[in-house]
Amino acid sequence: MRKVLPILCLLTMNLNLFAQMALDVHSHFTTPEFLQVLAKHDALLDEGFPIPDWTLEDHLKFMDDAGIEKSVLTLPAPQPFFGDAGETVSIIRHTNEFAARLKAEHPDRFLFCAALPLPDVEAAMKEVIYALDTLHADGIKLATNSRGQYLGEPELDPLMQLLSDKGAVVILHPLKPEPYAQEVMQQTPLALYEYLAETTRALANMITRNVLARYPGMKVVVPHCGSYMPLAIPRMKAVYPAVLAKQMVPEIDWDANLSNLYYDLAGSASAQSIKMMLTITSPDHIMYGTDYPYVAAPVLTMKRKQLCEELKSDVELASYLEMFMKDNAIKLFEK
Repeated sequence: MRKVLPILCLLTMNLNLFAQMALDVHSHFTTPEFLQVLAKHDALLDEGFPIPDWTLEDHLKFMDDAGIEKSVLTLPAPQPFFGDAGETVSIIRHTNEFAARLKAEHPDRFLFCAALPLPDVEAAMKEVIYALDTLHADGIKLATNSRGQYLGEPELDPLMQLLSDKGAVVILHPLKPEPYAQEVMQQTPLALYEYLAETTRALANMITRNVLARYPGMKVVVPHCGSYMPLAIPRMKAVYPAVLAKQMVPEIDWDANLSNLYYDLAGSASAQSIKMMLTITSPDHIMYGTDYPYVAAPVLTMKRKQLCEELKSDVELASYLEMFMKDNAIKLFEK
């Protein structure tokens, strides 16, 4: 009994600390084979930042320490396309099957969103069907661009139609924009600024072509506290009448596009950033995320504790804490 009591006390402390177990909609994994393909093409630093080490054991320990019940796994940047479509198909299939095995072996701890071998649209559509129907993926991860092929481009419409028909959850994640001046990235690392701009750029492309309105079965999760969307949407709406009058864009169904967007709290979550997101969305569209392992586990654990404490003490947001931490993600993913 003397050995059991301290453990029970620790469990009680964790429950009090974090309010409830969380569901992390933004986490990453790697495999040695994926890293080998990147190394072969001298692309390990393609995004200007080292890809952190990842192991299953470390991820599970982090989740336990941080009070995270489940994590949604996605493949990180960069997109492994270097001119050989067959190589991309092979390594994407490998990583998706690896993630599916993790979920099968740890069904109470992991979900996963499958990567696609873009920019080959036909191959990507085949992978969607295999990933969702055979591997039972929980969604699809889309990069903002795949070697210069941006979301919102007409050539991707058949893929968007398929994702809508499948009722897919889509995890969006930024990559290095292309074309991109190397000197600019050396001055200001992508993670500091450009990733947020890249996400906003891709979403603006999708909105101005009514992609989310035309393919309403698809639900898109926007990373990093909405990126610049809380600032971009009012700007776009203000300028819209002028560019519409000059026939530079078609008529935009703002409500239909925005209603299919969800937002994760990875990166800079706070009561202030959440209130900014709530200017363009509703509380049921905001979900907890970490970006593990790109941020050190102890830092993420501390940040989750601080966020829970901040939200508990905020009169406007306290009642939404459990929705943000877990309930909204369950409704989106666990259909």
